Amino acid sequence: MQFLIRRVIVAALLALLATPLAAQTPPDASELRRYSGLHRAAARGDAAEILRLIAQGANPDATESNRRTPLHVAAFASKPEAIRALVKGGANPNTLDAQGYDIVTILAVKDDVETLKVALDVGTSARNITSPWDGTALIAAAHLGHDGVVRELIRAGAPLDHVNTLGWTAVIEAVVLGNGGRRHVETLRALVEAGASVKIADRQGRTPRMLALERGYGEMVSMLERAEAR
Repeated sequence: MQFLIRRVIVAALLALLATPLAAQTPPDASELRRYSGLHRAAARGDAAEILRLIAQGANPDATESNRRTPLHVAAFASKPEAIRALVKGGANPNTLDAQGYDIVTILAVKDDVETLKVALDVGTSARNITSPWDGTALIAAAHLGHDGVVRELIRAGAPLDHVNTLGWTAVIEAVVLGNGGRRHVETLRALVEAGASVKIADRQGRTPRMLALERGYGEMVSMLERAEAR
């Protein structure tokens, strides 16, 4: 009976985590209409207006009801020039919103590689601990199979073996929250080639290879077997 209850709980958790945007809260239409000052300029990507407002004394790290700064708004809107202008004006590139997200994790979830490169270039750290699960942008990207983002984050020094509060690494999330398709396979390949551990097990003692085997992900199983043998 306890085993069955545990399986039900795990299934419910996986269903929740399969909706990655549930924890991220981008500004909705009504919030965007109410924005003024730097938040409005960030949403519109108006770099010149951002610099003008900051020069007049606007706080580049001002927050609204969800603790989103103008940088968060610019990231949700994929406005790279607004990001550059805000950081040039003194904005903290590593600030977290109310859900615990920085702009790199927001962009990782959006699969926006080009704006992600800008966020990293202006000083947002790929090592930040983010999200309600104390994860990283790399874990979020691995979860979603955003292989191009994963490679950028690896290049930027993201921690390969960070374990979140669920007991999962990026390698584990690429397996348990993936679909075994091409992008998740390429995500796993990027992690393995970068030296991520394939031996860290989940809280039930299951290794990534065992988890891939349970799901019938043959290509992942073969890759993980080769990595374990090294």
